[in-house]
Amino acid sequence: MEAGPKKKKATIYDIAREVGTSSATVSRVLSNSGYPVKYELRQSILDTAKRLNYSPNIIGRMLKGSTSRDIGVIIPTISNPFYPQILLGIELEARQEGYNILLCNSFRDPVTEKKYLETLYQKQVTGLIISSIDENYRYLKEMQKTGVNIVVFDQEIDGLEYSRVGFDYTRGGMIGVEYLISMGHGDIAFLTSPLTKKSRRETLEGYRLAHMKNGIEISRDRIIVSETEEESRTGTYEFENGKRLAKRFLDLEKRPSAIFAINDMTALGVMQELIEKGISIPDEVSVIGFDNIEISSMVNPPLTTINQPSFETGRLACKMLIDKMKKKSVSDVAITLEPSLVERKSVKRMI
Repeated sequence: MEAGPKKKKATIYDIAREVGTSSATVSRVLSNSGYPVKYELRQSILDTAKRLNYSPNIIGRMLKGSTSRDIGVIIPTISNPFYPQILLGIELEARQEGYNILLCNSFRDPVTEKKYLETLYQKQVTGLIISSIDENYRYLKEMQKTGVNIVVFDQEIDGLEYSRVGFDYTRGGMIGVEYLISMGHGDIAFLTSPLTKKSRRETLEGYRLAHMKNGIEISRDRIIVSETEEESRTGTYEFENGKRLAKRFLDLEKRPSAIFAINDMTALGVMQELIEKGISIPDEVSVIGFDNIEISSMVNPPLTTINQPSFETGRLACKMLIDKMKKKSVSDVAITLEPSLVERKSVKRMI
């Protein structure tokens, strides 16, 4: 006889949902923290935990009375080399301070991200570094209430107080477009993944502001946006997305002389598609990227791009988090890193 499907273990979120309270309150009751909770609510939580056959995390028991040395890190994808560079900065800083990294890849999926948040909470991490793709901050807020320190990088999360390592994406967008204009390109296409992230919207704003500053009107068809975003098993979404965007670019009735891609992996996909279709880069179409990942200097032609210091982003994010956990820093801190142009061979001078 075949065994039935394995029943999922109950979590504090399941108990909170059943009782109609917060996971933070459930955690306080189950850990017997002494935090004041009304008798009726406390009893309801205990009864529900027993009925759902809840068992606390083993690691949590081991860590009871001591301080966890684990830091949770959640990124949207491991396939874009931008994020491994950030992870390298995080890991080296954490290792120097004697902390361990628990890495979670959300695969650009909000549901997966929430599951990882729950897992990290169960493991009683005292710190979290996250680039969130989910605009619902409820789980993060609940974690904060139980003493988890949070540092955000790459994105912003509305409605949540946290320390952050950010980047001036608007300025980066302006630098890229103004460089193309200085090279004689007055017709520039902007190719991007869905505008679901604030960083992408800010980069697009920089693209628009640079055109406005130089008195250049933008045709609506010059901004080409993907309709969907989903990580594939091969983990090459951004590269494949660049190829799809390039096909739409090639379908334009009047072709722009330059392309500004939302990131380097997208730019590399664009370049491959154009080359496969017999388009010379930069002689026929110039391409500029955003991120300055290592591979951008290894392709032919080497990609001109906007530098976003990924390693430094990770290092600073981890340092800020550890300072908060060690009580060296009480208030939240926001650091904004500045962009710079890395000029290579993928842009043709038109004047």
